[in-house]
Amino acid sequence: MQLHWHRRDLRVADNRGLATAAEAGPVAPLFVFDRDVLDHAGAPRVRYLLDALAELRGAYQERGSDLLVARGDPRAVVPAVAAALDAERATWAIDYSGLARERDADVRLALDDAGVAREPVHDAIFHPPGSITTNAGDTYSVYTYFWKKWRDRDKPDPYPEPDADDLADANTLETAAEALADAEFDVAAGDLPTISDLGFEEPSASVQPAGTEAARERLSAFCSDAIYRYADDRDYPTRDATSRLSTDLKFGTIGIREVYAATAAAREGVGGERDESVEEFQSQLAWREFYAHVLREHPNVVTENYKEYENDIAWRDDADELAAWKEGKTGYPIVDAGMRQLREEAYMHNRVRMIVASFLTKDLLCDWRHGYAHFREHLADHDTANDNGGWQWASSTGTDAQPYFRIFNPMTQGERYDPDGEYITRYVPELSDVTANTIHEWHELTDLERERLAPDYPEPIVDHSERRERAISMFEAARGDD
Repeated sequence: MQLHWHRRDLRVADNRGLATAAEAGPVAPLFVFDRDVLDHAGAPRVRYLLDALAELRGAYQERGSDLLVARGDPRAVVPAVAAALDAERATWAIDYSGLARERDADVRLALDDAGVAREPVHDAIFHPPGSITTNAGDTYSVYTYFWKKWRDRDKPDPYPEPDADDLADANTLETAAEALADAEFDVAAGDLPTISDLGFEEPSASVQPAGTEAARERLSAFCSDAIYRYADDRDYPTRDATSRLSTDLKFGTIGIREVYAATAAAREGVGGERDESVEEFQSQLAWREFYAHVLREHPNVVTENYKEYENDIAWRDDADELAAWKEGKTGYPIVDAGMRQLREEAYMHNRVRMIVASFLTKDLLCDWRHGYAHFREHLADHDTANDNGGWQWASSTGTDAQPYFRIFNPMTQGERYDPDGEYITRYVPELSDVTANTIHEWHELTDLERERLAPDYPEPIVDHSERRERAISMFEAARGDD
């Protein structure tokens, strides 16, 4: 008997850990609701997680098996379930955060004590940390060099999904769960908790459909059209040129090899700009791995600046301004549209993420950690490595970050990437009767003009030009410049 511990690999197809276990089968699948992980979760992610688990459970049940679901400390759950099943080996997909590494080290020791072999595998990314390095053997801190090596490495094919003969039957799983009825944790075959059982309320945001089938539909639609426009259109939030696979990849409802294979197929027989556009999307997959490598090498970046300055950065951290940013009431239309999209959809377009992050750190002079925490709570696709990398890039504190003196002008960004105001008015209906040109000049209008045009929409809470100069001075002081 083999035990596969699902974590961020909520699928049966293209699952390296599951396929590895199935080679020696039969496999008993397990998912553990870990309180330490849930303490850092938000309602949208928990909703997506539960929906994805429901589909995963169904995939196993269709094959005559089921999904063991536990609530407790994996350090106790995994070895106890392995013992109840008389499992010879446990497999799982490696995660790279500090919390996961500490937990997994303890689980490995507990399995050793129980006499159960274990085989963690790299599944979420193609090239594990330490496999793409500088000539000196160091983790890359500049993406461009990392990308060139990533691009040129061979990419393995998707792993096969198990059939019924590869899996433990449902009765075996039920018997194992019953044997653990008096354990210090809860475990059952196929029983999923409700979101309230886990201590969360239903999110107010509309979370996109979860699971492998929904992910495959998104991938297929993207590769049939938008992937060929991706290079030109991806920065424009109304052009529907992104894959929307970020949440699927975060939870592993679709495998990275399956995604890459689809992009490679889309690239066959095309040339010129269409070929370059597909490669541009593939480079975004490499960004995921770049930040995973950084997190593995520098786990402290979750709470600390990656880049060291001579002096502390004197963040302003005004509570009222931070609240206005969170509520989408800054008086900067593109910023407010992004923050409201986040609230309504548990998602935000990537270009807009950069704009709102720059605004928080460079216009409001707020510590990036406030923004990171807010995104972690509200994004369905929150990923520690990617989100931290993005926030530290925007705040000029991260690896390969935006230079501190390059500061997005939110009005220019809005005019450039939402010229017709379509995205803005979708999420900021107070401006629906205002022309696009006027929306992009909102900061230049008088109070009387703003009151006449959109009385329910606020005036800008800060002056961008003045705050830009303050931001540069703040970073120069941190650098120790005279």
